[in-house]
Amino acid sequence: MKFTILDRYMLSELAGPFVFGLAAFMLIFAATELINIARLVSAEHAPVWAAFMVFAWSLPGYVVLVIPMALLLGTLLAVQRLSGESEITAMKCSGITFTRIVAPLLAVGIVMSFVTYFIQEKVVPYANDQLTEIENGVINHVSAFNRDLTVSAPLPGGGRQVTIATAYEPHSRALLHVTLIQYDNHNVPRQIVFADRAEFTADKWTLQNASVYRFNPDGTTLAEPSVPQQEVEIGEKPTDLMKRMSNDDPENMSRAEIAEIVRTGQLTEAEYRKYVATYQEKLARPFACFVFILIAIPFGLRAIRTSGSTSLGFGLSLAIVFVYYVVMTICSFGAQALIQFAPLWAWAPNILFTVIGLIRLRRAALV
Repeated sequence: MKFTILDRYMLSELAGPFVFGLAAFMLIFAATELINIARLVSAEHAPVWAAFMVFAWSLPGYVVLVIPMALLLGTLLAVQRLSGESEITAMKCSGITFTRIVAPLLAVGIVMSFVTYFIQEKVVPYANDQLTEIENGVINHVSAFNRDLTVSAPLPGGGRQVTIATAYEPHSRALLHVTLIQYDNHNVPRQIVFADRAEFTADKWTLQNASVYRFNPDGTTLAEPSVPQQEVEIGEKPTDLMKRMSNDDPENMSRAEIAEIVRTGQLTEAEYRKYVATYQEKLARPFACFVFILIAIPFGLRAIRTSGSTSLGFGLSLAIVFVYYVVMTICSFGAQALIQFAPLWAWAPNILFTVIGLIRLRRAALV
């Protein structure tokens, strides 16, 4: 299918309402974030520049939510105008099928789905990392996560290794007051290491000022009370520790980061279900761009018969978004309850709304 004048015309009709929707919905989310910024400056005495950076780094997360909503509103308004001024009827009379008329809009939905996925996976996690760093280091003046950290990892020859630390320093990527215990296949401790800190450099952990105690099968103990440096494999990287211990929210991570944490085996059963469900949902959510455009086209044709106002399109788009996210929330609980069917639950909202959109689109094509 070649790119024709019709395609350019339909895309130009969508562009204006889409930009309007993007700005309108972003202003709504930004207004709520500005309240948080004002609180940081007034109540927590945060520097103005730091509060501004918190505001700026929070915007990419909202963009992922707003793009599908803006496409929905933009499609509703564009189709309303074309139908209200009988342009779609004129196109049909000239021999152009309804499917061909709306094909450029559907193509935009597919392209924007991948764009949204890219922003979600590449831009948002980086922005969240910067946001956490500013909040902890500048606003809250937190130099370490003041809680015990425990990491359990299997050993290559069998058995397991448990690493315990009292805190983690994000700026130096170091664990503080580390205790490392290695167990054999029979869960009997064979080695205990105490160290002041464990620093992560060049993709490896290095213990500083360590004391090593080895327990031999014959009951003897071999002690090395002072080891300046010793390389060890703990089982998690600093980014994994920060994600898991600072906010423990997979929504702020990319799918690759979620997969890494799941593979470490450090999650409880409830956490595992949450992480796996979110991993599948993050693949399905961006394709709401295509689903919203698909369902907006027939709704736009019908809405113009009662009222062609922008307020109707805005209200209708909010109603569709509300129903979609209610269904998505229900399916999210289903994914965590039946984790083996998590991919199906994650795609269920898109499948349901796609079926509804196709049925309504087919009826509109026959009119």
